[in-house]
Amino acid sequence: MLASLGAGLVGDAARDLALAPWVLLAALALADVALSLSRRKAVTLTAPPEVFVGDTVPLDLVVAPAPDGLQARFDWPEGLSGPEVVRFDQGRATIPCRAVRRGVWSLSRLWLVWPSRLGLFQFTPRLPLALEIRVVPNIRPVQSGQITTTVMSTLYGVKENRAIGEGSEFHQLRDFVRGMDVKTIDWKRSARRRSLVARELQAERNHHVILALDTGYLMREDIAGLPKIDHATTAALAVAWAAAIGGDLVGYFSYDVRPRSFVAPQPGRIAFARLRSWSASLDYVGRETNHTLALTELNARTPKRSLIIIFTDFIDTTSAELMIENIGILARRHLVVFVTIRDPDLETLVDHGADDLDGVATLVAANQWVQDRRRVLERLVRLGVTIVDAKPEMITARLVSTYLDIKAKDLI
Repeated sequence: MLASLGAGLVGDAARDLALAPWVLLAALALADVALSLSRRKAVTLTAPPEVFVGDTVPLDLVVAPAPDGLQARFDWPEGLSGPEVVRFDQGRATIPCRAVRRGVWSLSRLWLVWPSRLGLFQFTPRLPLALEIRVVPNIRPVQSGQITTTVMSTLYGVKENRAIGEGSEFHQLRDFVRGMDVKTIDWKRSARRRSLVARELQAERNHHVILALDTGYLMREDIAGLPKIDHATTAALAVAWAAAIGGDLVGYFSYDVRPRSFVAPQPGRIAFARLRSWSASLDYVGRETNHTLALTELNARTPKRSLIIIFTDFIDTTSAELMIENIGILARRHLVVFVTIRDPDLETLVDHGADDLDGVATLVAANQWVQDRRRVLERLVRLGVTIVDAKPEMITARLVSTYLDIKAKDLI
């Protein structure tokens, strides 16, 4: 550049010579563009229409024609995550896409990046896409058939199901034989027949099961790669399926700063399908939960004694006071199960010692949180509330097991 400038200042002949490199560079640039550009790119992107939250699925991307060194970049929406740069092999790329939030998410733009043939330019065209991926709650435990097998073998297995106790319903009369419980004798009918007759009871069905999900800001906290609300919806869907198989009616209720939605208990798999659709649209909100307003509303909407399963969380004993008080009011009429999810990272922190002063301060705070949590759960137990407190990978199994124990003991 300096040589061309100097030659331009000397004279007319030197000025013509100074223009030669620029003319050559312009010719090379035009040749590079002509060699690099081709016809319009055809882009094909395929993906499964529905993905379970927390799963990673492959997206197949094909670009034709594909120049050498081709790369791609996506504008990932909030509910999906993937690599920043996608590299191609003969015009084809397989992209790992992780579903991190429930909802319907669109991939609307694709940025292609490739160098020109002579390396003078870099092309970055933006191409439109029209792909939607629906991220839904994880129902893999239901699809695997494990819950169905467990419920069927527990409630309707080879043993005869004759649970007797509060809430049991009359099945039939039969002659009293030695070894039967004397309390089952129907004395009026025995006097009429002049022989001992016993009442045979069976476990009552058609109980009401209400799934109450707190969608407040505490349930947005990520644990094991997913927000707590997503772990809760997976467990709620699993127990809803178990309840449908067990002959119970399932309803659902969501709340945060105020009650959001309530659907009365419904029977069978219809309730499960509606619950799945409903849970897929639950929002991730940043508002604080008002337990007083929400649980009062729930108590008013459920006059019949029901099994109410509450999925929520708390920070400390002070913030949990109103929650405990209102759950205690619910427990006077209903059978309440309180479901909360442990943080495995926090438990690991408590189990290991600290290396410096900052670590000691963190360890003290973590231990205080664990102690507060234990006090709150103990107070709920004294109110007659059943506690399900487990790590994310165990919460579904623990909750289904708790439901089966309640059914076996005929506690509702």
